[in-house]
Amino acid sequence: MYYGLNNIIKKILPKGLFYRSILIVVTPIILLQIVITVVFFDSLWIKANKGITRSLVGEIQTMFDIYKKGNEDEQQKIISLYNKNFDFVISLKENELLPAKKTERWFSPIDRSLRRELKPVFDFYWFDTTSYKKLVDLRIVYKSGVLQIFFPRHKIAPSSARIFALWITLPGLLLIMIAIIFLKNQTRPIVNLAKAAESFGKGEFIKEFRPSGAKEIRQAAYEFDRMRKRITIQLHQRSEMLSGISHDLRTPLTRLKLQLSFLKQQDLAKKMSGDIEEMERMLNEYLEFSRYQKNEETEMANVNEVIKKIVEKYEGKEININLEENLKINMRLNSFKRCLINLIDNGLSYGKKIEIFAKKTVNNIIIFIDDNGPGISEKEYQNVMKPFYRIDKSRGQNKSGVGLGLSIANDIIRSHGGNISLEKSPLNGLRVKISLPL
Repeated sequence: MYYGLNNIIKKILPKGLFYRSILIVVTPIILLQIVITVVFFDSLWIKANKGITRSLVGEIQTMFDIYKKGNEDEQQKIISLYNKNFDFVISLKENELLPAKKTERWFSPIDRSLRRELKPVFDFYWFDTTSYKKLVDLRIVYKSGVLQIFFPRHKIAPSSARIFALWITLPGLLLIMIAIIFLKNQTRPIVNLAKAAESFGKGEFIKEFRPSGAKEIRQAAYEFDRMRKRITIQLHQRSEMLSGISHDLRTPLTRLKLQLSFLKQQDLAKKMSGDIEEMERMLNEYLEFSRYQKNEETEMANVNEVIKKIVEKYEGKEININLEENLKINMRLNSFKRCLINLIDNGLSYGKKIEIFAKKTVNNIIIFIDDNGPGISEKEYQNVMKPFYRIDKSRGQNKSGVGLGLSIANDIIRSHGGNISLEKSPLNGLRVKISLPL
């Protein structure tokens, strides 16, 4: 039961730190205002309203009792005195009935108090507190007519309620605004740190990152920056070492090719030359693998245009494309081109037909690359993404390469924060599915 309630609360609560912090600050303020308001209305305002209403009804009852016992001259004097001293406007309407339309507001504490005090004193009455802004219309049955009394509204509605509502609302709003400003300044460094970590996770080059905020946040930012620099240095060292080794091996290979040209045994020379060419292809792939690791600036690019330009280079190849409009994304353009070229070359190496689809979802751009080759067994899907892994059967038979094509493509897509997966193609070959976040 506790676990289920906890999940419900998590779904209701906001996900962002800023909004959760606002909720932590605003909730006690609002609860405090509600408690104070309830206590004020219950202990002060309602009691005060009840007291002044009872006093008013007592005045009206006294006037009504004297009015009934006096003659016309005495009645006019009573009306004049009440008009002068109590701001009452009293008039007798002969041969008139009480209005049939009820104007009492059952939700209004003013109307409830007035009705509660009038009911035990007068048998037949009617009042209206809404038609006039500053006056209350009270009518009491008197003989064959109605005695109409207009009295100021403030006699039953204390003005302190509005002043109280104003003073309890404005400071609360002011405190909430100040809290929002301070919390915004406190959460901004966390947001900046999260953005920097996201960019670094995508392999983007972070030009400048300045730790800021509270001591703990600043310390976390400093540690992240130090970690980022260490990882960047290690990546550079690895890429430079691999590039240097591959480059240095070209010199002895070139000498070997030169020496083979002087061999008299041409059959042996031809076989050895084939091995040397394969070693050169391996070195080229090593260099390519290390080259894409270097930092590259990101830019906004149109995926459709990138795919179309790449496909134009494959003249005479059966490559069909089906692309949605306006597929723009922030990417490292050269690395993304390298990824697509690797995948298309891989498909053309094992099949004769390629189909490329691209579409946009709510949060991602999806690209499908299908071929009609022999495909790959499902159990090999994860293995072929590993560097230097080659399949010995079916799709990998008698094909050159060292198994870096899919690995490079996978690393490039993951460095963009996306995902690459393999499926069975509708063309009965291999389908490569690329998912890139918007």
